[in-house]
Amino acid sequence: MKEHLYFLGIGGTLMGSLALLAKEMGFHVSGSDKVLYPPMSDLLKVANIEVFEGFSPEQLEPRPAQVIVGNAGLPRGHEAIEHILNAGLSYVSGAEWLGTTVLRDRWVLAVAGTHGKTTTASMLAWILDYAGLKPGYLIGGAPGNFDQSARLGETPFFVVEADEYDTSYFDRRAKFVHYRPRTLILNNLEYDHADIFPDLASIQAQFHLLLRSVPSEGLIIAPAQDEAVSEVVEAGCWTPIEHIGQAGSIRSLNRRAQTAALAGSTWSFRSAPTDPGSFEVYLNEECLGNIKWSLMGEHNQMNALNAIAAARHVGVIPEVALEALTKFQGVKRRMEKIYDDGQMAVYDDFAHHPTAIRNTLEGIRKRHVSDEIVAVIEPRTHTMSLGALRSQLTTCCAAADQVIWFRGENIKWDLQEVVNNSVVDASILNDIDKLIAAIVESRPAQGVPKRHVVIMSNGGFGGVHGRLVEALASSQASSSPGGPSPGGPSPGGP
Repeated sequence: MKEHLYFLGIGGTLMGSLALLAKEMGFHVSGSDKVLYPPMSDLLKVANIEVFEGFSPEQLEPRPAQVIVGNAGLPRGHEAIEHILNAGLSYVSGAEWLGTTVLRDRWVLAVAGTHGKTTTASMLAWILDYAGLKPGYLIGGAPGNFDQSARLGETPFFVVEADEYDTSYFDRRAKFVHYRPRTLILNNLEYDHADIFPDLASIQAQFHLLLRSVPSEGLIIAPAQDEAVSEVVEAGCWTPIEHIGQAGSIRSLNRRAQTAALAGSTWSFRSAPTDPGSFEVYLNEECLGNIKWSLMGEHNQMNALNAIAAARHVGVIPEVALEALTKFQGVKRRMEKIYDDGQMAVYDDFAHHPTAIRNTLEGIRKRHVSDEIVAVIEPRTHTMSLGALRSQLTTCCAAADQVIWFRGENIKWDLQEVVNNSVVDASILNDIDKLIAAIVESRPAQGVPKRHVVIMSNGGFGGVHGRLVEALASSQASSSPGGPSPGGPSPGGP
């Protein structure tokens, strides 16, 4: 047994995944966090990792060889941080530990951007695995094609979800500056993380640090028409770029994107006009084949292009990648269907930003044109709770028929202004029991085949998901002799 590593903030997606990797490497692993919830709590339990809720100095006895420090809610003044410093314990940030201990001497394929990192990284890891490359990976979620969120792998290739959030209280740089990728996906770039970034330009500065770390013999994959990404590239790029976009628009590449880096291939997709679950993939205007899957939305089709292009960089032919993606099972909490009784379907989604909310709802609307869609949103992220993007919240739910905003104690502004200016029927609730009752007691309007309830939160949301499924199942069982069908097909299924 190797030395003891203690993970402070182990419940986070990065820190929990790092703990899994350390366990696989043979370290004795333990850790603590303020609150733990699925899926990470479940993954840690399965791995038999000792986890404490809350912190006490006794957890650090006997003295660990090193403390791996996360960043969520762990500033100077926190009792755990002060104890570590006063006791003179060896400590390092989670991102730095990953970079120096796991990623050193690996071919790193990093997935960065405001939206789609988890899904794209899951796609990419699955493609490489399907092709027999047996990669290592670290993903900020629970990918459906794998049993856990992280593993070391058996080859030099390592897929990592590259987060722009700061590293720790003692390192304010983005986590991804520690990863040094050879293959880099830049999904997109918008303003987010209002608690640490004052504006978009400050985020772009971090992304440019990442860009500067990619070798000239590496590859960057970027959207053809994303002004914020193009500005990052224009600031300096020494690596070939391959561009992605929707068929028909790829020719109108932003001028900066055309001239700021070495010319590369272009990837595009074309959705089937009568089947939103099917699309064609093109490389330099040559059709490579078709993907038919259960995932919803054009944003996931863009994610697929990113993953296919990155896999090609390490030797996976696109035809194999396309075949792999037809078997892609999605990611837990990314439009994961958790209940379906024929009249009502419920989905668990991580949407954390107005753009992500819009993409998700537009995706399900294209799949279910005539049905009712209800969005239940907990604006829990720092950016959302601070109201930094409140002007976008009035329109991001336009594809839904109804939106219920849940006002938690963390909300620092008046959600009523969003309701008053909403383009769809909107209301506010602040009680989980009332929220569940409102959904259970409602049914689709006359003539509407089905109602789809999309629960959106990046946290546990007071356990509403399981409680709602239980209440719906009970209600359906009491009114129908056939009983309900909890669960459903793969995430994002019809």
